[in-house]
Amino acid sequence: MTAAERASRAAAADELCQRAFAEVGCPETGVALVAVGGYGREELAPYSDLDVVLVHDPEVAVGDWAGAVWYPLWDSGANIDHSVRSVPEVLEQAGADLKVALGMLDVRHLAGDPNLTLRLRTAILAAWRRDARQRLPELHELVRNRGRLLGELAHDSVPDLKEATGGLRDATVMKALVATWLVDVPHGELESCRQALLDVRDALHAVAGRGTDRVTPEYWSDMAPLLDLPDATAVQKHTRGLGRRLTHLSRLTWRRVDSVLRRPAKNPASRRPQLTTIGNGLAVAYEEIVLDRDAQPSRDPLLLLRAAAEAAERDLVLEPTTAARLVAEVPALPDPWPAEARDLLVRLLAAGRGLLPVWETLDEIGAVATFLPEWERVRLLPHASEVHRFTVDRHMVETCIEASAMIRRVARPDVLMVAALLHDIGKGQLTEHCVAGEPIARDIARRMGFDERETELLAGLVRWHLLLPETATTRDPEDPATVDLVLKHVVDREQLELLATLTEADARATSDKAWTTWRASLIRDLVRRVAAELANFPVVEDDRHGVEVPDAVRADPGRVEVGVVEHGDGSSVTVMSGDRVGLLADAAGMLALQRVSVRAARAWVDGEIGVSVWQVARTGLDAAVLRERLARIVEGVVDPAARLGRVDKEALAPTVTVRPEASDRATVIEVRASDRPGVVYLVCSALARLGLTVTSAHVDTLGPQAVDVFYVQEANAGALGDRRAAEAAHAVRAALTVPAAGS
Repeated sequence: MTAAERASRAAAADELCQRAFAEVGCPETGVALVAVGGYGREELAPYSDLDVVLVHDPEVAVGDWAGAVWYPLWDSGANIDHSVRSVPEVLEQAGADLKVALGMLDVRHLAGDPNLTLRLRTAILAAWRRDARQRLPELHELVRNRGRLLGELAHDSVPDLKEATGGLRDATVMKALVATWLVDVPHGELESCRQALLDVRDALHAVAGRGTDRVTPEYWSDMAPLLDLPDATAVQKHTRGLGRRLTHLSRLTWRRVDSVLRRPAKNPASRRPQLTTIGNGLAVAYEEIVLDRDAQPSRDPLLLLRAAAEAAERDLVLEPTTAARLVAEVPALPDPWPAEARDLLVRLLAAGRGLLPVWETLDEIGAVATFLPEWERVRLLPHASEVHRFTVDRHMVETCIEASAMIRRVARPDVLMVAALLHDIGKGQLTEHCVAGEPIARDIARRMGFDERETELLAGLVRWHLLLPETATTRDPEDPATVDLVLKHVVDREQLELLATLTEADARATSDKAWTTWRASLIRDLVRRVAAELANFPVVEDDRHGVEVPDAVRADPGRVEVGVVEHGDGSSVTVMSGDRVGLLADAAGMLALQRVSVRAARAWVDGEIGVSVWQVARTGLDAAVLRERLARIVEGVVDPAARLGRVDKEALAPTVTVRPEASDRATVIEVRASDRPGVVYLVCSALARLGLTVTSAHVDTLGPQAVDVFYVQEANAGALGDRRAAEAAHAVRAALTVPAAGS
């Protein structure tokens, strides 16, 4: 099954058409017989129809020959799709019907007047290019509707080689997009995938004995020898891999089309991309993440993950040649990973729908294997169960997308997102996949730099990710033994929250049938019963990191001391001064104005001195500059709120929870919000405006989420009453939701 065989079939059909044209005495001037569609491209499968049009100039009167030309073709046994049209009629029909226009783009001369065919082809292409900006949005909607109706070639259980997303129709559409001259695609990659998929269709026709584009399960094995592949599994992986590559190319091309259509039709600017630097060696060009001019990939092992995270979070394309260069030049990550690498991966995984196209780019160029070689175990692996709508690898990515909308439910979104990515990593092994996946996940977690407790937590989530649905649907919820079964494997509320959230994300990513209202209610009832048996997760109140207050600061509480200590890929910033309402807010504002990413922070009161230690993701900070910035905030010269950006309307809403059980001496307020500059400042300043003192703060940035715990007291008066606690929670929630003043 080769391109040569397809060309041979087309040549035989050409000869048949030419003989028929000559036999019936068609005029040789002003009339032409042309092939369109797949026949026009000389891509006939064994049972393909012949799409032909008899075209004539308006001045040529149509005679009996116009009907007689089809009889020899019918007598030959060929399946033909035919019509007779004048040139203006063809152009009018192509202008009214996109499907006709796409077919006519491949018009090829068969017999008759070649000049007429040339004029027709020229007019069709000119009209296509002239009207492209008006027609492409409609074409894009047709492509999307077809995908919604027929699914993806890479994942559907009975894939359609032609009409499914990533099928031959998409390849034809991409050629049509290139013909507009508005965008380009990697021609070599598109053509190789298209030809290989045509080989698969030829094999399908051969084993089916008829013209069909749908591959039912019984055909895979018989197609293997025709494609020189060992077995049905190999044919499936080969076919689905082609579909995925074409899907990726199609999505990338349409993103570029949309970007072009948003720009003015006549742009006097240079055709060279206009770079907008976003820092750390990266830039944006035409809605794609590319390398900045001064980027040095060979010196930055984090640049690949950083580029991917930026693209996914901004919902931009990770430009494929940029990604390929990063794979070739970026050094391997150390073992274990630095904290920033893990944070970038979590940000990528938690980016929502922006993750999918970026992950596809990474996967297609082999980038995933550079930081997660275990991915090859599940790549393009079909699920054994038909309830799954995706292959194993795509299902894991979809689980991440579902989990990203639920990170406010858990205190450890970093663990949740990595567990979502790895929960089915044991698929394809001889043993049960939950059992097989646990040691794999444990090894990956250690390599990523998770500590021992986090590693065991993550491995446990992979091992027991089916525990809740299996127990909830097969055991009596009223029986105490049902809860005891879960408690054998779930030790605290934190683990239960993670497991419940992973369960829902996994089910939603599987199919609509996997997360019905009934199943959801059973699982949630079980989680409620288990939670009632577990003690609340304790919050550590004091962690002073061995910091001592200098005598000079104790002697002069009005003095402000700022110190910076660098370590590896970040710094520790210590702030000390006489304790007062608003001190922590001012320190947080100082860092927010420097656009410093806070990874963690601790604050406490030592005698009369307020102390805070901030772990930040930057080196090269100048203590004197920070001290000067803090002084200007304290004096009221600079208002940090006026300089903070607006709240992203698309971001998940913050959650603010009062935890009365967590402390007897203070009111504990837990805040979960999207990580961005100024989160801690906004919280602390909102509390300060209420005259409340933050006696201890525990700040952690976990991937895309800040999980911050604040111990709050009335000034010199202990824990808050219920009314004041509710007032404080409301003020914090409002501060994190309303756009910053002056922004």
